Amino acid sequence: VSECFSPTPWCWEGRLQTLICVLLKTKPPVSYRNELIRTLDGGQISLDWVDNQTSTTYPESSTRPTVLLLPGLTGNSQQSYVRHAVTQATRHGYRCVVFNNRGVSGEELLTPVTYCAANTSDLERVVQHVKRLYPHAPLLGAGVSLGGMILLNYLARKRGDSGMVAGITISVAWDAIVSSNSLEKPLNWLLFNTYLTYGLRRAVSRHRKVLEKVVDVDHVLKARTIREFDERLTSVVFGYKSCVDYYLDASPGKKLPQTAVPILCLNAADDPFSPKNAFPVSVVQSLPNVALLVTAHGGHIAFLQGLFPRGETFMERLFGQFFHAAFEHPRDLQRACGIQEKQEKSSYGEMKT
Repeated sequence: VSECFSPTPWCWEGRLQTLICVLLKTKPPVSYRNELIRTLDGGQISLDWVDNQTSTTYPESSTRPTVLLLPGLTGNSQQSYVRHAVTQATRHGYRCVVFNNRGVSGEELLTPVTYCAANTSDLERVVQHVKRLYPHAPLLGAGVSLGGMILLNYLARKRGDSGMVAGITISVAWDAIVSSNSLEKPLNWLLFNTYLTYGLRRAVSRHRKVLEKVVDVDHVLKARTIREFDERLTSVVFGYKSCVDYYLDASPGKKLPQTAVPILCLNAADDPFSPKNAFPVSVVQSLPNVALLVTAHGGHIAFLQGLFPRGETFMERLFGQFFHAAFEHPRDLQRACGIQEKQEKSSYGEMKT
């Protein structure tokens, strides 16, 4: 990273950074091309593409590198942080596609299946679709908050068969139980939990007809916290015995040793959604392919800098730098992660046998 992070002096505290970011951050104009793809269970996923056909760096569409963006809990392609990431990627000449979780982007929910941090089947479907369209274009995954949890769980599950050259995550909740406890502290509940739970309930109301086949919708709509919502809907839809079982399965920290591509994770030590005591520091220290970048301040998906933090921030610049490193210097990045050496040793072993 070519710079140090110094937070906005008048709002350096984590909760304040998080709130001010939502209130002040600009939304750069982005024009998407929407595509709906079907899933094996009869559902549909909404993808928002920015093809970047005017790219001078990669004029040939078939080899133009692709950034796959995964938004947070109730987010979609219209979030400020998504638009800024798209702007960074297109500025470098890359193509973008935003994977909107089921039912959050205005599309109809066709089956009583929503989304959760532990389930990676929809992401796998999206990656297969993108790779089928552009088999010769490198693909990078970028996940924010819940999107980062899904991405890390996918990379751990697929190991060397992920179809991605690298991954980057922002403000991941490393331990879902610890995060829930933090978000249920009175001030955090008031400032963040109630708003997010309202967004989740609103989505359920919109898709009530299809969801009432599998859950007690009236009971779900009385949820006052994300945990209550996950107990009443998410863990039921995805077949968990309890919300605790779901949260244990969703937490990506201990699964990092199973990943096989270069991964950069950005977290702030004062993130109210992701307490620093749950950061997998000791796990990451033993992994050559994973880097955990921790800033003292920055809040949740904020990382505001300067006196008037309305434009791009440290987070967006980090996106741009990592995209560039992964696509323009892939061998250097792999070598730094010890990936090249492993592949060479493997090939050498096969030759000997």
